[in-house]
Amino acid sequence: MSQPKTKDHAALAEAFIQDEERVDWHDGALWYIRAKRDIASKSIPEWEELREAASQIKSNVISNLHGYLLQFEANLKKNGITVHWADTPEEHNEIVYAILKAKEIDQMVKSKSMLTEECGLNEYLEARGIGVINSDLGEYIQQIDNEPPSHIVLPCIHKRKEEIGELFHEHLGTEKGLSDPTQLTRVARKHLRNVFMTRRAALTGVNFAVAETGEYVVCTNEGNADMGAHLSEVQIASMGLEKIIPQKKHLGIFLRLLARSATGQPITIYSSHYKKPREGQEMHLILVNAGRTRQLGRKDFQNSLKCIKCGACMNTCPVYRKSGGLSYHNTISGPIGAILAPNLDMKKHADLPFASTLCGSCSNVCPVKINIHDQLYKWRQEIVKEGHASSTKALGMKAMAWTLSSPEKLDKAGRAGRWFMHKVPFVVNNKLNPWYKQRDMPEGPKESFSEWYLKNEK
Repeated sequence: MSQPKTKDHAALAEAFIQDEERVDWHDGALWYIRAKRDIASKSIPEWEELREAASQIKSNVISNLHGYLLQFEANLKKNGITVHWADTPEEHNEIVYAILKAKEIDQMVKSKSMLTEECGLNEYLEARGIGVINSDLGEYIQQIDNEPPSHIVLPCIHKRKEEIGELFHEHLGTEKGLSDPTQLTRVARKHLRNVFMTRRAALTGVNFAVAETGEYVVCTNEGNADMGAHLSEVQIASMGLEKIIPQKKHLGIFLRLLARSATGQPITIYSSHYKKPREGQEMHLILVNAGRTRQLGRKDFQNSLKCIKCGACMNTCPVYRKSGGLSYHNTISGPIGAILAPNLDMKKHADLPFASTLCGSCSNVCPVKINIHDQLYKWRQEIVKEGHASSTKALGMKAMAWTLSSPEKLDKAGRAGRWFMHKVPFVVNNKLNPWYKQRDMPEGPKESFSEWYLKNEK
């Protein structure tokens, strides 16, 4: 699937939607998962109470993050885990490299971690002679295709099984034309089993970290995190600062919400707790900032740090479903990505908050009640105020503001628009109008609502 050189959501989305068949099943597959989420959430009467409890717990964490992090660090050390702090992605990568270098390790297996994708860890290590294999099946498929994940839970949701079959034929030597998912999975399992058995180091992400006990939890459906961690001499966990929860008793709330929101399951197949290294093993945990405290300081946007990375907002978003995750040109795509990315680089990601209808469906399904669509709207205001909106968009918004500033101006603009649509429709129906590219413009009304109302008022 070819991509344009420009990293703009509209251009990247336009390339994705050229393949109508792909768009249709991508849309349908994600909506199917959204429907499963609805069924799963309605199966427990206390669903809304769980959402509210999780949201309040995360609000407490955001308000007291400093204290919880220090408590977590102290308990990690008591448990025999080495703690590292990284302010930037570069520092995180340097720490991982130093750990591996000290043990003379040149190969590592890694389970799903969007934080390490954010940090560009694989590329960093490979440039220094250390091979990294992603053991999550979807991420492994994306890795051998030299593409980033397009979804935080379903990394290769945009790929057809035939495309995956071709990748396996090229990289794993399967029979050409083989596209049966079960057979392809068996081939991948056999290949990855050898990886697990031979890698001395394993890295995982962190879904939840318990300040009270100094343990962390990793949730998977494939068991790949366990395979890597249990067989390794060196276990590394990369964790964003926001993953903290205060007490172990809170964990059940989040585990009940996570899988139901992500895939419609009652719980992930594996919810693995890591607390102490086994005899002869080293355990390292890296606490990573990478812009999170900057987001914490933005009052209008700090609630985005509640995110538990379930992907529910992506599965329901009509823009994401139709444009594909790679069109967001950011590690985290979809609605939540569009409010996290501008915090990291407002100019680079100025287009993303506009890649939304502001329908509010993302906020409605969020298990921790993040006001996602409100934050998207607020980011638009910030981006325009800071001068990062495109000149065309900024000019259009100024024109609309002027038009809507009085009833008289709106009436005149409406009359002019209707005249053009009736008399010279090509002024509107042309390739310069982005709305015209994928749809037929409606026929212009003969009169405005105000004119109709005055005629029919009784």
